Amino acid sequence: MDSVASEKSIIALDGWLQTPAGLYVRAWEQQCLDSLTVDIFGFNAVQIGLPQLDALAASRMPNKWLLDARLPSRSPQASRLTLVSAFDELPFDSQSLDLVVLPHVLEFAAEPHQVLREVERVLIPEGRVIVCGFNPASLWGVRQGLGRVTGRHYLPRAGELISMPRMKDWLKLLNMGVSQSHFGCYAPACRTEKWLRRNAFMDKAGARWWPYLGAVYIVQAIKRVKGMRLIGPAWTKKPATAPAGAPVTNKRREQQDG
Repeated sequence: MDSVASEKSIIALDGWLQTPAGLYVRAWEQQCLDSLTVDIFGFNAVQIGLPQLDALAASRMPNKWLLDARLPSRSPQASRLTLVSAFDELPFDSQSLDLVVLPHVLEFAAEPHQVLREVERVLIPEGRVIVCGFNPASLWGVRQGLGRVTGRHYLPRAGELISMPRMKDWLKLLNMGVSQSHFGCYAPACRTEKWLRRNAFMDKAGARWWPYLGAVYIVQAIKRVKGMRLIGPAWTKKPATAPAGAPVTNKRREQQDG
């Protein structure tokens, strides 16, 4: 039942991303993701979900994949290989990926905690994860909350919008420390391109005066491995010496007694 609802939400998101508001979000997220991924080095990177966005376009890693839960309805982009798999059972070995990007996946996943656990499993130590989400503490989030009463939702119906502090707590529980966070899309919840353009000035004003109230956020975290300690070479340790006045051992005493 949960998987069916999740599938319907993802389909609804596909249509919403083609609206003026969806294009507005995609433009900001593409710009922000390009600036983040271009400086992350490694060999293997994966984008999970949201094929309308090329989250790894600026990445310099030689191996890049797009993982989707559904068969592609059109020919995939030549710059990345498309794999089909469930998000809560990733088809990668443990500690094999340098970067994983989750654009609006956790909000529509039936088991978001399991998806994050899988991401933690496949990341190498010091690997990076980038999460995109809708901010419930924004004008869009308020509009979406009112939609539960009026029945007119602005965003696609999702299981739950996840706040930035809550997302950080989830990552912390998996030993992934947040290194960067960004907010964007400060325009009101308008449905037409005309009104979004008229409120474009709010992007600069919002970033300066109310930076945490953007409609969308992006969080980057690093996988930390606890319990790792460097051990020095054995020859640097001094040999143990018996303290002065130590009693003779039983073996030596037996030799003396014959």
